[in-house]
This record gives sequence, structure tokens and C-alpha cells, in this order.
Amino acid sequence: MANIIFFSLVIPILIFIFYLGVSAFKKGFSAKNSKNSETKDDQLTDELDKLNDLFKKGALTQEEFEKAKNKILNG
Repeated sequence: MANIIFFSLVIPILIFIFYLGVSAFKKGFSAKNSKNSETKDDQLTDELDKLNDLFKKGALTQEEFEKAKNKILNG
């Protein structure tokens, strides 16, 4: 009788612990994926800043600047 009571308490606790572990893994993977997307956004911003600097220095014409900007944003 004691074994039945013991297992009826332990099994739900173990299931809950397993659920918490799986939830933690899912949150970790989603955080890692969101970090990678931020890195891509940062790279895009850096490329556009460099392009803008070239345009301001006169190394690029307005037409060349627009073409390069569209290539970065669409490609």
C-alpha cells in the first residue's frame, strides 16, 4: 500500500520536472535563434553605414549609391 502511495506522488513530480527541463531547452534554443537574427541586422546596418560614408565622401554618385543600397536591402 505504501508503494502505491509513494509512486502516485513521485510519478507526477517526475513528469513535472521533465516538463520544466523541456521548456528550458526550448527557451534556450529560441533565445539563440533570436540572437542570430540580431547579428544579421547589425551586419546589414554596418554595410549601409559604410555605403553612406562612401557616398558622403564623394566616392559614389547618387545613382551608384541607390543601386548598391537596393542590392544590400533586397539581396
